[in-house]
Amino acid sequence: MDPKFHLFSNGPRPVAPFSHAVESDGWVMLTGQMPTDPAAPDAPLPEGIEAQTRRVMDNLSLILAELGLDMSHVLQCRCYLTEFERDYAAFNETYQGYFPKDRRPARTTIGVTALAVGALVEIDCIARRPDA
Repeated sequence: MDPKFHLFSNGPRPVAPFSHAVESDGWVMLTGQMPTDPAAPDAPLPEGIEAQTRRVMDNLSLILAELGLDMSHVLQCRCYLTEFERDYAAFNETYQGYFPKDRRPARTTIGVTALAVGALVEIDCIARRPDA
């Protein structure tokens, strides 16, 4: 099966040359999302790790919805934090609200020196279609 490359007009404006998601054989890889507002891509980023995490998770949810999926289909996340020690606990508090306790995806969280657009957090994920 050839891969499908998805770029959605109502999704967050890409900050680099990439697709919002690439799909092959039921597997869906979502590009890392930034805390930008799809309705106002040039607006300032939300203040603080909690608000930025919510915006990133909402952007991932938006892309999943465009694909007919939701957070229950997410199997793995990679999370990147620019202020790891300062923000890790608050990030976890916000992040965990997007998944039921018994359906949390596998996850890696990495401290990095910088992210695009000056973001504090970026998250990518892998999802799987239930009928694949």
